[in-house]
Amino acid sequence: MIILDSPYVSEFLKNTAAELQIPVLKNDMAAGLNPEKGLRLLEDAEFIEFVKEKGESALYSNSENSIGWISENLGFTGLPEKIELFKNKIKFRELLERLYPELYFRGVKFEELDKLRVEEIEKPFIIKPAVGFFSLGVHKVSTDAEWDSVLKHIKAEVGEIKELYPAQVLDMENFIIEGNIEGEEFAVDAYFNSEGKPVVLNILKHIFSSENDVSDRVYFTSKRIIETYREAVEDLLKEIGKLAGLRNFPLHLELRIGKDRRVQPIELNPMRFAGLCTTDIAYFAYGINNYRYFLEQLEPDWETILAGKEGKNFCLIMLNRPENLNLKAVKAFDYKKLLSDFEKPLELREVDHEKFGFFGYMFTETRDTGWKEIENILKSDLREYITFKEIAQAVPVLKDECKAVKGL
Repeated sequence: MIILDSPYVSEFLKNTAAELQIPVLKNDMAAGLNPEKGLRLLEDAEFIEFVKEKGESALYSNSENSIGWISENLGFTGLPEKIELFKNKIKFRELLERLYPELYFRGVKFEELDKLRVEEIEKPFIIKPAVGFFSLGVHKVSTDAEWDSVLKHIKAEVGEIKELYPAQVLDMENFIIEGNIEGEEFAVDAYFNSEGKPVVLNILKHIFSSENDVSDRVYFTSKRIIETYREAVEDLLKEIGKLAGLRNFPLHLELRIGKDRRVQPIELNPMRFAGLCTTDIAYFAYGINNYRYFLEQLEPDWETILAGKEGKNFCLIMLNRPENLNLKAVKAFDYKKLLSDFEKPLELREVDHEKFGFFGYMFTETRDTGWKEIENILKSDLREYITFKEIAQAVPVLKDECKAVKGL
């Protein structure tokens, strides 16, 4: 069973749902998709009854926007409690406290941030919405002196992005402060099968342009990454599964692995894989259709899948907006030029930047010897691809940027 919801459904997911004839909830998003896809749409009552008949079975949603509907209509499944346990980062930390007692965390309301005695908090620390999405509102604070600037950014973000997503997806009224977890960052798409066994479908390494960068610009997966970290990730998922009693449960896990090889989770997003259908990179990299694998309870034969993948990296590049850029001042984004800067683009997905708050994303196949193209896009502010509207509309943005530079 699938719930397709806004903000974005890829053609790959639509085609998968149609091909498998999986029951799909007939909400506004699903009803508005191309009828030629042949989706098996069920009205609310039909969908709920189907879930009751199937009992404990696989349910996938591409978007956390569906959490509200699940809470209102599928309380009998126990899913709303499981979702809240992970979606609320404070409750997630409380769940894992026995495994990571040394990690500092605390909740704080937005209106109390001005009163925060930041000098009393060990640094560096991370502050982010207690219920969040795609690194929105996430900031790292390394010194007391940085706090005023970070607080200013948070206030600006609250006013700008809190209306873009429902509270179940992004809640800018409550924040969590937690100790910085050291190590390299990874993202995992996985699911617990009907027996409670975790099945890893993909592991991506998240790389950054600097120590204080918290953006989602580049993730990549490779044979080396899968072979090096899969067993450690499975061990962590087994522990989480025991604590939460997970079965038939898809998830997107973000974690860090330190130099001592210790694995520490950052957050776990329930009911979905990587957001905005970026999880589709598994198909381009390994031929793994994550939706089908979960719904049909399949497990990757990694030895066979990884054969011949030496020296290849499969990259997800998020075209997120430059800091301080007023998206309303943007006239166009040169996607053709972007594609020309990569040796082997696999797929480009353009989006309406004013609606979504970014320009889209792309998948690439990048050889070890061609890594320079990834380094370039990682450090780019994307302005070489942007055409602005009349100069009068761009001036306020430029002024803001001058202020930002002056404050360094």
